[in-house]
Amino acid sequence: MKTLAATFLLASLVLTGCAVTGPGSAPAASTAPPTSSGAETYSSLDPAGIEEIKASKMARFDMSSGRLTKKDVGLEDGTSQAPDVLVPDGVMELTIEAPTGLIRAKTNRLRLNGMNKGPDFREITFFLTAESLEDFTALIRDGVDRYGIPGESAEDWIESKSSHPEDKSDFALAPGTSTGLQVQYDLRYDGSKDVQVIIVHVHPV
Repeated sequence: MKTLAATFLLASLVLTGCAVTGPGSAPAASTAPPTSSGAETYSSLDPAGIEEIKASKMARFDMSSGRLTKKDVGLEDGTSQAPDVLVPDGVMELTIEAPTGLIRAKTNRLRLNGMNKGPDFREITFFLTAESLEDFTALIRDGVDRYGIPGESAEDWIESKSSHPEDKSDFALAPGTSTGLQVQYDLRYDGSKDVQVIIVHVHPV
C-alpha cells in the first residue's frame, strides 16, 4: 500500500487563499508571542508567527473551549484577516486541541476563515490526500473512527466508488462531533487523477 499522505491540494483544485506576506518580504516582529498553557505552546498567526510555523513545520491551536478567537493567535479582536499558511518544502504537523480529544494531520497548507468582524474564527480548513482509492477509503474510515463521522454514509460512498473506481465524485459526509468540534470530510474524488483529496472543515459545534 502506498504511504498515506496528508497534504494540501495543489493547483488541481481551484481554491483561493489570502496572502499574508509577499514573496521575499521579511516578517515583522511578532506583536504577540505564541501563547502557552502548561507545557504546550500554541501558534500565533501574525506574520512572524506564520514564519515560525513554516520554519518549525509545526502548528498547534487550542480549541479546548470549543472556539478559537483571533486574540488567541495574536491578531486583533474583530480583524477580518483570513490567515493562510503554506509550507513550500514539506508538510507541517497540525494539532488542534478539541474539548474531548485531538485533531491531527500532516499538511502543507492551513487556512482559517476569519472574514468577519467577530472575535472568533468560523472555520479551520486543511486537506488530506491519497494516491489510490484504497488509501483514500482508509482515510475516510480513519475519520469515522477518530472524529465520529457517520459510518453508514461513509461506507455507502466507499461501496459505490469501489464498484466504479474510474468515476468522479464530489460528496460531503455529515460532520462528526465526538471531539466536541464539528469535523466534516468533503470528498473530492476523480478516478482519472493520481491524487485524491479530502477537504477537512473544522467548526465549533
